[in-house]
Amino acid sequence: MSRYQHKKGQIKDNAIEALLHDPLFRQRVEKIRKAKEVICVKVNTVIEGTGRPVARK
Repeated sequence: MSRYQHKKGQIKDNAIEALLHDPLFRQRVEKIRKAKEVICVKVNTVIEGTGRPVARK
């Protein structure tokens, strides 16, 4: 098992709080990946190449 090198120096008080504010536990934003053939538009959804809107449910 590898040891994680935290970036907080020497932790004296409240180790849990210090590690929770470390970059290891930062929030990550996942970008939505869309398929190459489908383009989602605010008004309607169109399949590229056909020009026909897809019925929404």
